[in-house]
Amino acid sequence: MFKTIRSVVRLRRFEFNGTKRRLAKVGSVDDLRLLAKRRLPGGVFDYFDGAAEDELTKAENSNAFSKIELRPRVLVDVSKIDTSTTIMGQEVPFPIALSPTGFTRIAHPQGELAVARVAGAVNLPYTLSTLGTRSIEEVARVATGPLWYQLYVWKDRGLSRELVERARDNGYKAIMLTVDTPVFGRRERDVRRGFTLPPKIGLETFVDGVLHPKWTWDFVRSEPITFSAVAGQKSVDGSTAVTLSDYVNSQFDPTLSWTDLEWIREVSGLPLMLKGIQSVEDAKRATELGVDAIALSNHGGRQYDGAPAPIALLPRVVDAVGNSIEVLVDGGVRRGSDVVKACALGARAVMFGRPYLYGLGAGGEMGVRWALDHITSGVTRTMGLIGETSIRNLSTGVVTRVRD
Repeated sequence: MFKTIRSVVRLRRFEFNGTKRRLAKVGSVDDLRLLAKRRLPGGVFDYFDGAAEDELTKAENSNAFSKIELRPRVLVDVSKIDTSTTIMGQEVPFPIALSPTGFTRIAHPQGELAVARVAGAVNLPYTLSTLGTRSIEEVARVATGPLWYQLYVWKDRGLSRELVERARDNGYKAIMLTVDTPVFGRRERDVRRGFTLPPKIGLETFVDGVLHPKWTWDFVRSEPITFSAVAGQKSVDGSTAVTLSDYVNSQFDPTLSWTDLEWIREVSGLPLMLKGIQSVEDAKRATELGVDAIALSNHGGRQYDGAPAPIALLPRVVDAVGNSIEVLVDGGVRRGSDVVKACALGARAVMFGRPYLYGLGAGGEMGVRWALDHITSGVTRTMGLIGETSIRNLSTGVVTRVRD
């Protein structure tokens, strides 16, 4: 009997690293989200997780992927699968780029540095936000993969010029102009919590701080959080607590228009992507003006409800612009199969932010790595399961139908 028991019982080796132990129980990005929710104060989690108004657009961004079915072919040799492609002239191992996210250090003290290191380890592009909490120079020092710089245009155009020039001089490979924020959306989770950036640790947040002692201890021990790109600039550095809507509406230039694109290209000398395209008409205009790439995006549903889901808009845009411009899909990606669906429908690549933010909040740099590994391994697995061997050669024939 003891021989039989010994043959079937295997004691699992105990993992002493608490972060690894927690991540070992995570099966999906949704699980990662729940772990981040447990480990972060409510206001911080809601800042990353929340969206505008009733959050219907945020939900539809992901739901739209579930309506797309893949058409598998069997008895195909899938021993060698090529997931590589080019984005903005840069060779990458997967059709993936990491979206810009603001105030990343409130999820973890390393913030953008942790994300840039992980992206570099797998040679995927990482985009630093104008509202980032690590500077252009700090991120450049740790990054080993392609870097892009996301630009919000300030009312002070001299400041915008300075940021673009610093990015260029520090080896960033492209400028991503966000075009969907002429004014700030109403993010009602933040309104209900009275959330500010940087977060305030006061009487109203005392209980939340006590319930999340690790985050609170890291927060109070870390250097002050600011918008590092503009640190030291009077009234715009983000070192004092502000509501983000007031900040954006007071500092960003609402007069930004198509005529400004040439100025941005001239100042940077870098390829230009427009992030926030939400119509066929604007996709065509960007193409006519010689923009290098566009990202179909509704800001993760954070600007207004009723925006089209990027993956749903994709086929119409591709039909209109063909191969004359690179089209990326930003929003709703949670699995590698989502990446494959987007590429089959004509996208050059996808971008995402929330999955790696959940990872950062759940487990720092290891959590970010988990998120990227989960999605990239899912791309390769899905390709094998549907009998496709090249991401570049995917076509609409891979998609069988869109469910109602």
